[in-house]
Parts: sequence; C-alpha cells; structure tokens
Amino acid sequence: MAGQVKDREAFQRLSFLYQAAHCVLAQDPENQALARFYCHTERTVARRLVLRRDPSVKRTLCRGCSSLLLPGLTCTQRQRRCRGQRWTVQTCLTCQRSQRFLNDPAHVLWGDLPQAQLGGQPGATVLENSPIYPDLRPPQPLPSTVHPTPPHPAEEKAQPQSSRPSDGVTVFQTNKV
Repeated sequence: MAGQVKDREAFQRLSFLYQAAHCVLAQDPENQALARFYCHTERTVARRLVLRRDPSVKRTLCRGCSSLLLPGLTCTQRQRRCRGQRWTVQTCLTCQRSQRFLNDPAHVLWGDLPQAQLGGQPGATVLENSPIYPDLRPPQPLPSTVHPTPPHPAEEKAQPQSSRPSDGVTVFQTNKV
C-alpha cells in the first residue's frame, strides 16, 4: 500500500459524488438537475478544501453550469482544425459554454510527466517513446563486453556424432559436461 494520502476522506467523497452523477445520468438521462447538483457539490468541496482534481475529471465538467459533459447527451463534441492544429470542441447543451482541448497525439499533460510526480511515489512513469521530451527517456544499459558469462557446468552441449554427406543429415548426441 502506498503512503498515507492527505484528505483521503475528501477524495473519497469527491469520487462518490462524481460516480453518483454518472449513475444518475445512466439510469435516467432526463434527470440532469440532480447530476448537476452532485457535480456542483463536488466542485465546491474541492475548491473549499483546495484539492487538485484530475484533468480527466475537470474535462468532463462544465465550468459554467457544473453539469456533467457526456457527448451526445449533455454536450456536443466536434473536431476542428485551426492553424494546422487539431482541436476537440465541447459545447454544453445547458449553458452553451464551449471548451477547446488540443487533440495532438504527441501532446503530454504535465501531470503525466515524471517531474510532476513526487519522488518514490507509485505511479510515476517515464515516457520511453516521447517524441517531445527525448531527454526524459530512461538511459539504455551499456552492453557488457568485459567478461562473457561461461556456460553453467551442468549444462548439456550438443555435439555432432556423425555426418553423412549423401543424406545431408547431421545427427546430434547430447553429453553432460
């Protein structure tokens, strides 16, 4: 188990409220007011306790009316191009507020970088194939050319027993060394 998390109960409450909003909309899509109440409560608790929410959670909540943004149900989602970049535009159907997110496969969020993780904390990953941050790749081990490892003494070695040039078949016999 990882180290103690500060405000564990608060994070559990935030998670419960977020999941409750999802469940309410999954059971009855017309009950958006209750889902909005849960999301607004989750937002105010996080703000009051000064807790950082995950970017994936923040992207699914409307900043204007605190409703849960589900594409096709409570928001529209469009793909746009602007100045050679791809953007995902979400528009809330309740308050008509829109949010733009960069839709670049090479883009890495700050929270996913190793510098954002605390040292020794589980979940800290290193970006091995990052085209943007090549200096964050783990160092490659150097090949060991000093002393080749000898074979294990109880290892079996295959030695040719006889060769018949007419067949083109070689028979091997195993001997313990």
